[in-house]
Amino acid sequence: MTSTLSLDPADPVGEEAPRIEARVPIGMLLREGLRASLFLRPRLGERTVRPLELVFVIAALSLIELAAGRLQVVGQARFLFSVWLFQWWSVAATVLVAWIVLPRRVGVVPTYFGLSTVACAPAVLVLCAMGIANVHGVMSQALTNPWVAWPLYIGLLAWMTAISLALAWHFGARTLAVIAFGVCLGALQAISYRQDVGPAFRAVQTEPENSGPRFVLSQEVFEKQQALFDRAVTGLAPQRGGVQDVYGLVFAPYAEEDVFRRESAMVTRVIESRFDAEGRVIQLVNNAATTATLPWATPVNLQRAVDAIARTMDRENDLLVVYLTSHGARNRKLAAEHWPLEVDEVTPEMLRASLDGAGIRHRVIAVSACYSGGWIPSLEGDDTLVMTAADADHTSYGCGRGSELTFFGRALFDEQLRGTRSFEDAFAAAVPVIRQREDEAGKSDGFSNPQISMGPRIKAYLDQLRGRLDRAAQ
Repeated sequence: MTSTLSLDPADPVGEEAPRIEARVPIGMLLREGLRASLFLRPRLGERTVRPLELVFVIAALSLIELAAGRLQVVGQARFLFSVWLFQWWSVAATVLVAWIVLPRRVGVVPTYFGLSTVACAPAVLVLCAMGIANVHGVMSQALTNPWVAWPLYIGLLAWMTAISLALAWHFGARTLAVIAFGVCLGALQAISYRQDVGPAFRAVQTEPENSGPRFVLSQEVFEKQQALFDRAVTGLAPQRGGVQDVYGLVFAPYAEEDVFRRESAMVTRVIESRFDAEGRVIQLVNNAATTATLPWATPVNLQRAVDAIARTMDRENDLLVVYLTSHGARNRKLAAEHWPLEVDEVTPEMLRASLDGAGIRHRVIAVSACYSGGWIPSLEGDDTLVMTAADADHTSYGCGRGSELTFFGRALFDEQLRGTRSFEDAFAAAVPVIRQREDEAGKSDGFSNPQISMGPRIKAYLDQLRGRLDRAAQ
C-alpha cells in the first residue's frame, strides 16, 4: 500500500504510519515545509530528507539569523563565537526529545526536522525583521510597546510550537508523547528566555564618546593598573575602635558609556561626605578616561576589593555600602565591556559569595541596572538592605550616551541622600520622582518600579548609624 505523510488527523499514525524511503529534493522540501507552516499537509509521499538536505536548510536559516543579528548592531561589531555556539544547546535538546517521541523508523527524525525548520522559518524571519526595525527606528515605538511586542512575540513562539507538535503527531507520535513534547518545548523556551545570553554580535566603540581618550592595552597599562589597585587597598583608612564606620565599594564595569563613570564618581563622593567615609571607599571603573587613575571593574578586582575591605573594617560592627551601575539583563548579569580587554559579567550569586566569604555582616547594596530586581532574592538577608533601580521585569532609565546620571542614581544618591542619611527614607522619596521623570521622558515599557528589601536587623542598625552621623554633623 502506498500512502503520503499528512497533517490530516484521520490519516494513519503510530505503527500504521507510512515508511518513508525515497529522497526529498530541496525544492520539494522548501515547498512542502512552507505548506506545513500553514498547517497544510506536506505531500512527501514515501520520500525522506537526507543529511545533506537537512544541513542545507539549517545552515541557510542560521546564516539568515546571523545576518539579521549583524544588522541589529549599528556601526562596527564583533562576533562572539562562544555565545553563538552556546545558543545551539536548545536545538540539541529538542533533537533528543524528538528522537524519543517520534517513531523509530529510518528517516523519520531528519525528515521531521527538515520540514519543521522550513515551516518555522517565516516566524523566525518576522522576529529578525522586528529586531532590525527596532534598532533602525522603523516602527520602534510600536515594537517597544509591551502591549504590542509581547503578544506578537508570544504569538510567533506559539505558532512555531504548534507547527512542531502537529508535525510530530502526523509523523506517528502518540498523543501522550506529543503532549510531553509540547511541555518540553515550553520548558526549553522558558529556560532560553531566562538565560538571555545576549546577541552573538556586539557593538564595538572604536572612538570613545565625545572624542575622549582612547583605551589601548599595553604592558605599561597592566603594570599601572596593578599599582592603582594596590594603592587603593593600602590607602583604605583604618577602622576606628568603638565607632560604626562606613566603607564603600563602587563598581562600574561598562566602559562604552560615560554615564556609569560619572555616576560612580558621584556615588563615591556622597558616601564619603554623608556617611563619614572619607578614605574608606574603593572605586572600580572601566573607562578609557580613568585607566591611569582608577582600578578596573572586573570580577577579580571586585573579589579582591571585598577581601581587602573585610581585612580593614570591623566585619561585625561596621557597614559596607556596595553600589553597582551598568546595563542589566533578564538573566541577572551585569553588563561588562572594556574592549579590547575581556571582562566577565558579574552576577548576584558572585557578589553574595564574595560578601559571605569575607564575613562582612552589615550590608547596603544598590544596583542601578535594568531588571535589577531579579538580584534581590540572591542578596537579601537579615543584616542586608538591597535597593534596585527596577523590578525583575522592567528596564530602568537614564543609562544612554547623553545621560548625565541614571534616573535611579540621580534621585536616590545625588538628591535624596544629600538631605537625609536614611537609605529607607531616601528610597521612598526617590521612587515618585523617578516615576515622574520616566513619564515625562516617555518611557514606553512601563514604570521601572524600583525595589527595596530591608532585613529586620539591618533596620535597627542603620537607625543607630544615622543617629551617630546626625549628632556628629551637628
